[in-house]
Amino acid sequence: MTTTNALILDIAAWTVLGFGIGYWGHRLPPHRLSTDSSLTRLRSWEQNGRLYVRLGIKRWKDRLPEAGSFFRGGMSKRRLPGHRREDLERFAVETRRAELVHWGLLGSGPVFLLWNPPVLDLAMMGYAIVANLPFIAVQRFNRARVLAILERRA
Repeated sequence: MTTTNALILDIAAWTVLGFGIGYWGHRLPPHRLSTDSSLTRLRSWEQNGRLYVRLGIKRWKDRLPEAGSFFRGGMSKRRLPGHRREDLERFAVETRRAELVHWGLLGSGPVFLLWNPPVLDLAMMGYAIVANLPFIAVQRFNRARVLAILERRA
């Protein structure tokens, strides 16, 4: 396969994976996301989101695209849906949903090893990292903030 053909296939594959994994995440029932899993649990080294503040997240997080409402019934995470406990809990659920979608996309990187030449293998793995880690960081940062509010109110 030529590099050009592989690149065309890569673009198509990322598009299909993006929609497919996004739809899978959209279909996850909220009760499955009401608590953190071993993957989404905030770690002590994240210091309740302060690590992300030191990484300058407040300067760049709003520049990232937001596709939470892409599928019917989805929810944008640009703003809190409200200030009631239920609203904050729903927001935390949606940050977990988005985080899982981006972990799924990041984990899809090795699929591209099946057909790419080595130079594109590296490019696709790099793309998977660069295109998903910032979104994962934003979801974890936002969830840390919301969980802190919920904890203070409890």
